[in-house]
Amino acid sequence: MIRQFFATWLLTLCITVSALAQQKLTIRITDQQMLPIHGATITIDGKSKQTNEKGLSDFLIGHEASRTMKVQHLGYRTLTAAIEKEKTHIEVSLQPLHLQTGEAFVYATRAKENSATTFKNINKEEIRKSNLGQDIPYLINQTPSVVVGSDAGAGIGYTNITIRGSDNERINVTLNGIPLNDAESMGSFFVNLPDFASSMESIQIQRGIGTSTNGAGAFGASLNIQTDALENNPYAEFNNSFGSYNSWKNTLKVGSGLINDKYAFNARLSRISSDGYMERATSDMKSFYVDGGLYTEKHTLKATLFSGKQKTYQAWTGVPEPLIKGDRSLLTDYAGTGLGIYDGPELDRILQADRRYNVYTYDNQTDNYTQTHAHLQYTNRINDKLDLNTALHYTRGAGYYEEYRLGDKLAKYNMEDVTLGGEKIKKSDLIRRRWLDNHFYGLTYALNYKPTSAVNMTLGGAYNQYKGDHYGQVIWARYASNSELGDKYYLNDAQKNDFNIFAKADYRIDKWLLNLDVQYRNIYYQVQGNDDKVKDMDFDNNLNFVNPKAGITYFLSSHANLYASYAYANKEPVRKDYVENPRNEFPKAEKMQDIEAGYRFTNNTFNLGANVYAMLYKDQLIPTGSINDTGGALRMNIPKSHRIGLELDGTWKISKQFSWAATLALSDNKIKNFIEYVPVYDDDWVKIREEVIEHGNTNILKSASTILSNNVTYSPVEALSFSLLSKYVSRLYLDNTSNKNRSIDPSFVNNLVAQYSFQALGLQRVDLSLAVNNILNTKYESHGYTWRQMFESKGSIEHYNFYYPQATTNFMLGLNIRF
Repeated sequence: MIRQFFATWLLTLCITVSALAQQKLTIRITDQQMLPIHGATITIDGKSKQTNEKGLSDFLIGHEASRTMKVQHLGYRTLTAAIEKEKTHIEVSLQPLHLQTGEAFVYATRAKENSATTFKNINKEEIRKSNLGQDIPYLINQTPSVVVGSDAGAGIGYTNITIRGSDNERINVTLNGIPLNDAESMGSFFVNLPDFASSMESIQIQRGIGTSTNGAGAFGASLNIQTDALENNPYAEFNNSFGSYNSWKNTLKVGSGLINDKYAFNARLSRISSDGYMERATSDMKSFYVDGGLYTEKHTLKATLFSGKQKTYQAWTGVPEPLIKGDRSLLTDYAGTGLGIYDGPELDRILQADRRYNVYTYDNQTDNYTQTHAHLQYTNRINDKLDLNTALHYTRGAGYYEEYRLGDKLAKYNMEDVTLGGEKIKKSDLIRRRWLDNHFYGLTYALNYKPTSAVNMTLGGAYNQYKGDHYGQVIWARYASNSELGDKYYLNDAQKNDFNIFAKADYRIDKWLLNLDVQYRNIYYQVQGNDDKVKDMDFDNNLNFVNPKAGITYFLSSHANLYASYAYANKEPVRKDYVENPRNEFPKAEKMQDIEAGYRFTNNTFNLGANVYAMLYKDQLIPTGSINDTGGALRMNIPKSHRIGLELDGTWKISKQFSWAATLALSDNKIKNFIEYVPVYDDDWVKIREEVIEHGNTNILKSASTILSNNVTYSPVEALSFSLLSKYVSRLYLDNTSNKNRSIDPSFVNNLVAQYSFQALGLQRVDLSLAVNNILNTKYESHGYTWRQMFESKGSIEHYNFYYPQATTNFMLGLNIRF
């Protein structure tokens, strides 16, 4: 399969090199320090474009004797200049106006352009071209070391992501510097913020530990998201997408532009729905976004309110291996031991099923959740050297998942046995709801001081508090016993206090840039009450972490530099590590050393990044391969493990018509002296002991050793482009034993994207997009799980594998209109 991937690379390279270069006008916009300005608007002959993260924008113009261009960017003075005849490159430096914009809100938590941190920026233009309704992880799928997947199979609904093999519990996510990660699970559930990509200005992906930031510790990566930047002029957008599996996205956006040079407002209303690739894996999601701000030379005050409501049909059980691999003789065993289906119509259904099988059939077997965020952010430009950014935030989350249960014990729900006709009934079919009801609020701040052009310092931090209730209710039972509607059969309260403070300093001397960064973090986590699985679950944990980082960058030229960094970080366990620990042990905090070194080169034609890394762990909480009843991975501490790798990320503007982008990630992800504990049961499913198996050094599950991506774009004319996107992911192991029988086969998937943009009927821009995903109709799986067990009477270990198949060939068609 790797040969097939490289053959595709070679073929597309040969095609692109054969194209004849044509003349174009490249414009580069910088500030007074010659640093590129991203998002500057350049207008020539009524046609406008924005500069990319390198400050560049390309135009095709005629051969008239002279033309005029206008350059605008908030915070800088508007510039008007003549374009000389047959000029091919222009560089313009803008003068600061000191108008405060929303970009200040992410300044303290983002890696600077030349800092000794491994990162990737995705700008608004790239987001806009990819945003057809799939979740945010799919927008960064072409960046190094990323693997994405979806429970429903088509990228709408619950999605998952790993970066360098680390899942979203280790990926820190901030929105304008404010933490998004759930305080207990540490995950970021973008399904609760549908179509948030339509309100994003940019994403920065920091791989490894990255810079100090607010919220959960980052062990795999950080996603730093900036919402829409301030726009000068009023606008309205109507964006629609339609595609396979009855998938729809409808978005309406409006903005006031800058009113009286001080005020601006923006609003968005969105809806996304899909039937899903998997059986009954439907999604119905709605969201809104509103912001309003005061923008002056000295001050910015911005209030933001956004909310998402989702209802998704459960597909988190996955598909039994026999329906994926084809050995249907094992289906009866999988149905019985794996899913508890021994006879009746459900057994007949699974015996006739295919790879889209979903075990759930109850009409309202759904996850229902609403999450609303309120941010109030303030920036004060105290003087030319000092500015203060601070924010208050509040998140309200509430929802439940509903499920039909067959033959559950009444005692589990605090219900008495029922006697009918002299027969004592101890079990009942029932419908239950398990609720989350929580509040998350806090304060973040950053004081930025730049005494000279060579020195930049930041003092920042946050205090956040989480309060949440977990409880369950039975809303129907065949034998209701002594229950009352509204009774809670379990209830526990959780509180988590999170305080952190960090200091950063950058110092530029000649060709050297030095970075220092240290963070102190205190976490207090307390849970009281009963869980669905554990009674009298009272515990607390008080943790203190010091996380230092240091880096150095050497500038080989204005286009190239070398960098190296060292970082040490700690991370607390998540809720399920305490509640569902496979070893019934109190979990330990994780520790990691992250060593990074790399090379960066950029000019008008090439952009290349190469880095090596070593992430060395102590007590890493690694998934065992098994999951809980909501699809969450169960984890245990491993004394020693590592992730060591090489990453390449490059783009080549071959000609006016052809461009090529590619990434390569090679890694070695190992556990040292892995010990497996296999539960042993008697014939009544009572655990009597554990079988201990020593495996030596093994591969960490869900960590691909090779990840490749390829993007070849052909633009016959400036307004029209065709892109072939390819992604290769090597074998993924389902557990930590490195056994091929419990793994996901390598995958190679190709997508084709066509885009056409034009102006007509007085509209500012019309975009037509067509994405044909998985054009070769590849049958592949993105993730899965397994478990092993032994019955004392049998004397042999059994295993059961479940997979999450991804969609075969499918399409999305988009029409975006901007007024």
